[in-house]
Amino acid sequence: MNYKVRSIRADEWPQARALRLASLQDPVAHLAFLETYEQAAARPDSFWQERAARSSEGAADAQQIIAEGPDGEWVGTLTVLIEEAGTTDWAGFPVERKQGHIVGVFVRPECRGIGLTEVLFDAGLEWAWAQAVERVRLIVHEENGRAQRLYRKVGFVPTGVTVPLDGAPGESELEFALEREAD
Repeated sequence: MNYKVRSIRADEWPQARALRLASLQDPVAHLAFLETYEQAAARPDSFWQERAARSSEGAADAQQIIAEGPDGEWVGTLTVLIEEAGTTDWAGFPVERKQGHIVGVFVRPECRGIGLTEVLFDAGLEWAWAQAVERVRLIVHEENGRAQRLYRKVGFVPTGVTVPLDGAPGESELEFALEREAD
């Protein structure tokens, strides 16, 4: 595999923006992401600059990891957010212990099926464990079977926690988690 997997740098916000916009054009984006292409495209450059700075190499609370092809094109990404015990998460649930939260998983369609997503997960988990989290979780739409299969493949299991979707009555997302192995 001739792909480089690494954390982004703060000055790479234009590439981070371009990859996010590409992800939002995926046919299952409505199941995978909480924003639309139109919402993201309308955001000012300052938003993307701040977002990249908060999740770039050396940041302690988040890390965006990308897969870069041999030609330098960014072909995949995921971001790990750190959630501290005693806080409240994005859905209003209490965070009971320090954990990682994987969001924004995307690999360009032409690069799927070659193991790239698994390599991105390995890098994201390695970073999260280095931050001394007790577990890593992610949230997946109940109808996104493709993503659920991938998450199970890389070791995540359903926790039984269901998150209702605002603005989508009757729809919900499921929490999957991976516990830190004892040293």
